[in-house]
This record gives sequence, C-alpha cells and structure tokens, in this order.
Amino acid sequence: MNPILKVRDVCLSYHTLSGETPALSHISFDLMPGEFLSIVGPSGCGKSTLLNLIAGLLAPECGSITLDEKPVSAGSTAVGYMLQKDHLLEWRSIYKNILLGLEIRKELTPEKLSHAEELLRIYGLDRFRDARPSQLSGGMRQRAALIRTLVLKPELLLLDEPFSALDYQTRLNVSDDIGKILRNSGKPAILVTHDISEAISLSDRVVVLSHRPAVVKSIHRLTQLQGVPPLQRRDHPAFAGYFKSIWKELEVHEG
Repeated sequence: MNPILKVRDVCLSYHTLSGETPALSHISFDLMPGEFLSIVGPSGCGKSTLLNLIAGLLAPECGSITLDEKPVSAGSTAVGYMLQKDHLLEWRSIYKNILLGLEIRKELTPEKLSHAEELLRIYGLDRFRDARPSQLSGGMRQRAALIRTLVLKPELLLLDEPFSALDYQTRLNVSDDIGKILRNSGKPAILVTHDISEAISLSDRVVVLSHRPAVVKSIHRLTQLQGVPPLQRRDHPAFAGYFKSIWKELEVHEG
C-alpha cells in the first residue's frame, strides 16, 4: 500500500523586517490511507504551520508535499481543515451551516444533499437540523463542524486542536466520538495537539517535533493500541509506556 500523503524534506522560515526565523527544518513523514496521525511538539514549534503547508495555504521553501502523488495547492478541494473554533454561523440553522461549503462550491446536487442528510442521521444531529448554533452544546457544535467538513468528501482531513476550547469532560467524550466517526469514515487524518493523552488515544502514529526550527525527533507507532476505542485506550496497560516515552522527549525539548 502506497502513502496517500508524502511530506519530503520540507523547510520554512518566517521573514520579517528584523530578519529570518527558521520554523521547520527538513520535515519528512508519510500518511497511509485510512491512517490517523497526530503531531505533538513544544509550543511555537510550527505544528499549525505544518498543517497550513499540507493544506496548500503556504508553500515550502524547500522539499515537497504531495497528496495522492499530486502537489498540494491553495484552494484544493481534496483537503478538509477543521480549526480550533467551529466557526458556525449563528444566523444559519445547523443544516444550513453544514451545507455552507457545498453552497460556496455550487455543489448543492441531489446526491450531495442526500449525503448531508445521511451524515446528520448517522451522527445524531438530525433532530437539531433547524436549531441555531447557540442552542447546541460545545460537543454537538464540533460534531456539526466535522459533518460540514466531511460532506465535502475530502481525501484528507486536518484537525488543528479542534477540542481545545471544550471543558475536560466534554473534550474526552467529543474526541472519543469524533475519533470513532473518522475511523468509520475511513478518512485519513492529521491532528495537531498539545495533549499527549489525546494524541495517543486517537492515533495510529504520533510524530514528535523538536523546538523551532522543528525537526522530526521521533515517530511512535502505537501498535499495542490498534483496534482499541479512544476512551478505552486510556485504561490500556500500554498507554502509560507510550505517554512516558513521548513526555520524556518533549521534556528534553522544553529544557
């Protein structure tokens, strides 16, 4: 099986009037079809910048990023991007929010409308289709934001700390819920998070980045947790070992 995403020797620097600041240095990794990959690293190391490069919103200064053997580019419909905030529009119903991307693309076809209805039903929001975002809990809003992304049928889903605004209990439940949704959808996904436990509970592999300029310090394959649901992973005997290994690397970086 060939990787769906290839990140090869990618570099990027920030340029300001005061000079150049290297951000990412020769980053390389692959993503396999259907795989869930998490990226962790010290604050400010360039994790979100890396997602922006993969989305085609930024161009690398060296190296290459290909999705299904094609270079990524700005405005690509092949990449879905879920941000920290749900960005649901209060003046639109949940159903109308979910259709927003299809409206913008002028793709409100009977087939895609039927798919939107199916996603609402599968993920338990069909009863709230006419509700406004303010009438939903934070977890339900994030689920709506995910459906809005999935209805566009992206080849790859990027998640930039989408659970960070939720309280701890809700965050656990929503990450478990969304993790299962993504597994069922078969969509490959990359999650950026500061939460090591979250990364381990959701992922097939975890990429650890160093301080800026970030390099790939290590990639942890979570083989002992394969097939275990997100919340149940936290009680698995192997969980603590993975956590300690990743924490130790990040602790070294913080020093």
